[in-house]
Amino acid sequence: MNVLLDARETRRMSVGMRSYVRELATRLPVVAPDITLRTVERGENFSFTEQVEIPFASRNSDLVHFPTIFAPIVLPKAYVVTIHDLIHIRYPQMFSRTTGAYYSIFVGRLIKGAARLLVGDWRTRDDLEKFFNVGRDQISVVALGYDPALLDVQPKIAKPYLLYVGNHRGHKNLETLIAAWDALPAELDIDLALTGDKDFELPRMRSGRRLIFLGDLTPEDTAAAIRGATALVQPSLAEGFGLPVLEAMVRRIPVIASEDAYPGFLKAFVGRFPALDQVALTALLEEVVSHPDRLRSLAMEGQEVAREYTWDRFATRVAAVYREALEDVPKT
Repeated sequence: MNVLLDARETRRMSVGMRSYVRELATRLPVVAPDITLRTVERGENFSFTEQVEIPFASRNSDLVHFPTIFAPIVLPKAYVVTIHDLIHIRYPQMFSRTTGAYYSIFVGRLIKGAARLLVGDWRTRDDLEKFFNVGRDQISVVALGYDPALLDVQPKIAKPYLLYVGNHRGHKNLETLIAAWDALPAELDIDLALTGDKDFELPRMRSGRRLIFLGDLTPEDTAAAIRGATALVQPSLAEGFGLPVLEAMVRRIPVIASEDAYPGFLKAFVGRFPALDQVALTALLEEVVSHPDRLRSLAMEGQEVAREYTWDRFATRVAAVYREALEDVPKT
């Protein structure tokens, strides 16, 4: 089987999406030697590469994999698409009208023509059924993974801190996180570290604790930041998968997350709260700082489940989807 993978890492892609593409391109040739993988690695979205070079390259491929919703207008006859999430559809008020128009005009067509749709969690599968009337037999749930080689990376920050890993867009709900952390009792001296730069206006805070911006991190730096955290906190209104939660759980780091911000298979091991409930989040943050035994115990139990979900497992499952998809493509 000859597969063409759109392996570009573009400006519109999140860190998690880039990891998805990078790990798949690296690991699939190892775990699935029966598949000849070719990649397109340069070019931005809506570029000449996307609209001309990829269709031209796909002519000699049995199957094409688009790992995001950005694909050429002229689609190949056999392709699979990864739908990381449908947050733009669930919360349209947080995104531009242009984004909404793109989903209405193009994404529906892209989804309808796909031989298979790859999603990371059942939430996105359910959203595809709800918003695009997609049959469940067209959707393959393939969980993302972690890199075992990074498990021994050591932390670099000495002082206790809570950690958020992700971008700063509106649906990430950082306002609730910062307010909940700032509302902790004054005697709890614990910082809050956020990946990324200081690119939004900070609220007036009363606690005097430090809010730390870690900047853009390499996978190794991210692993170190997670390893040293008192807890990982994911307050998002929704996540397609919640990769940082898996990364924390496999390291036995307690996780606090809103109800739609973690991988479904780790639900039993996460301290959960309604996304906009600042009081509930403050209570969980206080618990993990002052009385961490329960959440630490959950993380220890969760590690047994999480350790199965490596990037090699992910690539093996994607390869199986490729084979199934090609079997269902009508022969000409």
